[in-house]
Order: sequence, then structure tokens, then C-alpha cells
Amino acid sequence: MPSLPTTTASASRQLPGQESPGSRQFLTFTLGGELFAIPIEHIREIIEFGGLTEIPMMPNFLRGVINLRGAVVPVVDLAARFGRNTTEIARRTCIVILEVVQEEQILPLGVIVDAVNEVLSVEHGQVEPRPAFGAKIRADFIEGMISLGERFVIALDIQQVLSVEEMSTLIGFSGSEEPSAVTA
Repeated sequence: MPSLPTTTASASRQLPGQESPGSRQFLTFTLGGELFAIPIEHIREIIEFGGLTEIPMMPNFLRGVINLRGAVVPVVDLAARFGRNTTEIARRTCIVILEVVQEEQILPLGVIVDAVNEVLSVEHGQVEPRPAFGAKIRADFIEGMISLGERFVIALDIQQVLSVEEMSTLIGFSGSEEPSAVTA
């Protein structure tokens, strides 16, 4: 049986829509100098950062909301969600609009990233299990590790990172009073 040619990188770079039957596509992006990936099936669109409306008394990871064609979409700062400093807005800063499933409903959520890089097509067997230790983010936020030759890309478990239930609990702890308890 003839052997197939091998490549130095485990993940191949393909254009969107060129996914082979045994592969998944991931959008790669940078955040604080690190490379991350999100499964493309969760992504609705990518928009240029054009500002947002801040909401008082929210945790630092919830940067505000944007108006996306008439819909109010919350925007999460992934760096702050990972326990780091908030993202500095720069020329290449983008908001990736994702669809997150919560209680059988699809909710749009935006995430701020430093820059969007490319779409990778990755064979199912090429996503290594998440590390037990050593990652700079919570282990449950990591779906796996994608090997790109000498480097690894952290594939995020977006349902865990953007768990609406967990973020709602954290938001509940950030306010000092219920709005109905405030008197004029």
C-alpha cells in the first residue's frame, strides 16, 4: 500500500467551505499574543469593532452591548473572561458574533478579540486532549489542542467559555442592590 505524503503541520489551511468529511473547521484568532481557535459552526459573523454601549455595574468581562441590525447583542471581552486585563482596542480588534445554545434557544453573543487570523481545516484525530495543567485559562474552557507544527492552538469549548448560566451568576454577584430596591 503506497504511503500518503505528510506535511509538517497537523492542521491544513483551507478556504471556508472546503471541509473534508473527516474534518472540522476552526477560526483562529489572537488574544494577548496567544493563538486560539473556535469551531466555525458557532460563528455567525465577524464585524469590525465600532464601539459599544457600556452597562454600569457589570463585571469587567461584560464590556457592553452592540446594536446588530436592531438586535441587542451582549459583548464579552475574552481576555477579561480568562482573568486577564481587558482587551486594548486597536486597529485589528474585531467582534466575533457567536451563537450559544442556552435552554434550547440560540442566543447571539459577541466576543472581542485582538485580531482574526484564518480558518483551519483540522482532521478529527488531530485535536489533542486538553492539558491537565499548564494552560493559562481554566481547563474546562479548553476543548483541545490543535497542533500547527511547532506550535499549539488552544481550541476553546465555546459553550463553557460563554456559559450564559455561569455568567449570569457572576453578573448577579457584581451588583450591590436589586434595581427594585433603589428608591428616588
